[in-house]
Amino acid sequence: MTDDTPPDAGPAAAACAAAGTPPASAGRVIIVTGMSGAGKTLTLKALEDHGWEAVDNLPLSLLSSLVRPGEGAGRRLAIGIDIRTRDFGVQRVTAAIDRLMTESGLDVRLLFLDCDDDVLCRRFTETRRRHPLAADRPLLDGIRHERELVSPLRARAEVIDTSQTATGDFKRMLAGRLGLEAERDLVLFVTSFAYRNGLPREADLVLDARFLRNPHYVPELKALTGRDQGVADYVSADPAFAGFIQSVTDLLSPLLPRFAAEGKSYLTLAVGCTGGRHRSVLVAERLAHWLRDRGGRVELRHRELDQGGT
Repeated sequence: MTDDTPPDAGPAAAACAAAGTPPASAGRVIIVTGMSGAGKTLTLKALEDHGWEAVDNLPLSLLSSLVRPGEGAGRRLAIGIDIRTRDFGVQRVTAAIDRLMTESGLDVRLLFLDCDDDVLCRRFTETRRRHPLAADRPLLDGIRHERELVSPLRARAEVIDTSQTATGDFKRMLAGRLGLEAERDLVLFVTSFAYRNGLPREADLVLDARFLRNPHYVPELKALTGRDQGVADYVSADPAFAGFIQSVTDLLSPLLPRFAAEGKSYLTLAVGCTGGRHRSVLVAERLAHWLRDRGGRVELRHRELDQGGT
């Protein structure tokens, strides 16, 4: 999915220049189109991860209702349009885009996702999806027919070729192309849990705190949780505790920037122990504090405590 050439400049760019640059407070609209299988859905999802509203396959007749002149200051809207769109036609699409550029007062861009024919064939074959224009003809014929139909849109759009780029690289390239870098902010979810109740399904990284000394067997600590000072003092006095926390933070320090660079919008770090009340809670609290000190956006949850577990 790489594109080593600058975006194609066409009538769309000329129309923007003629209409003048919208003010910084103006809403932004990105029309996402291109070849089927070239990455339109992935693009819309990536924009959603950056806080954009995304609408796919909107009938062109409803476009004016969705984006009205004078509305949407500061709004960020991504609209997916391709040959599956009801009442699709290149002339209709270009006319609708021209109206948006000249009448809406919004910053409107047309993005075209392209890809080599052989790569598209491989993607459709691997996913067993049916190309929308290959119901009664060979796959390659359908792809070539679609390319012919949408070529006028490509000529006037910003083009991103997705033939040779992995998903993470594509998201990073897209963010840079569309000026989303400043919007990127990895959200970190830290949760404690009990192994006896199962792993959190959403976990990206799982840490096991069951090797630490267990307050459950200390009568005066059993009814408390890892949020209480007595439990914190008892667990942190374990000779292995400090080294464990240091090892985890040493692991996370280089990983977090790489996760963000790959376009990941959130990361869930789960810490488990037997009952999910003592050791895992304390470790999760310490890690959340460390992440916040580094300026991270952190949400902390204790699964068993939140559910009233014992």
